[in-house]
Amino acid sequence: MSSPLHWQDTPQASSHSPVSNPPVVSVSNPWFAVAMGLLGLIVGYLLATAGGSTTTSGNAAPSPTVVPQVAPTAAPQAAAPAGDVPAIDAKVDHIRGNPDADVAVIEYSDFECPFCARVHPTLKQVIDTYGDKVMWVYRHYPLGFHPNAEPAAIASECVNELEGNEAFWDFVDKIFAAQGDWAFEKHVADLRLDVEEFKACMSSNKWKQHVADDMAGGSAAGVSGTPGNIVINLKTKEAREVSGAQPFASFQAAIDAMLASK
Repeated sequence: MSSPLHWQDTPQASSHSPVSNPPVVSVSNPWFAVAMGLLGLIVGYLLATAGGSTTTSGNAAPSPTVVPQVAPTAAPQAAAPAGDVPAIDAKVDHIRGNPDADVAVIEYSDFECPFCARVHPTLKQVIDTYGDKVMWVYRHYPLGFHPNAEPAAIASECVNELEGNEAFWDFVDKIFAAQGDWAFEKHVADLRLDVEEFKACMSSNKWKQHVADDMAGGSAAGVSGTPGNIVINLKTKEAREVSGAQPFASFQAAIDAMLASK
């Protein structure tokens, strides 16, 4: 039985039969398309078995594994110059550490941002390491796609109104430690503050503009995401960005440079 597939080839002479014209392969023949498809599958299979195996032997290199990276991680990054940073006002800003320090780390933060929660202990480490040499300033930068960020920022300002700066930082620590739990009244009760006064403050929405002003100031300084961290020498006014949840080494490099330039 003859095959229905016809390959165009060079005919060979025979002493027993005359040379005939070669058969013409018609590409419109549906069997031709089928044959080409099968050939492609066979070639692909051979190539895959020859070089695409995930197992290795001898000196063969293993197939690369793509590992998801969460940036930033361990490597320190060079700090870029910051923009026009609003001056620190001890009557308005929230300061942790020595308010008379020569160097400040100003954090523009979002309570719902997971990277802000990640950098929080790093900035605590900065204060523990540098003592009176560095202050930490917390400013609000609630992102629009985080529905709980602005209410949390306003809640923190209400806590500050009720009990002052120390209570504000206690509330900040609590929010980041339990990020995702937006039961502000429960947190306020845990801090032994007056829940009814807190609720009245929240209802007044009096701190909404303050939060918006913080955000506008951050944008003027070059912040476009959170956490937006700026290390500034308060004497020379030199300011550098250490954007994102950078490791301690990144902050250390920027702070040491600022301390050396005073």
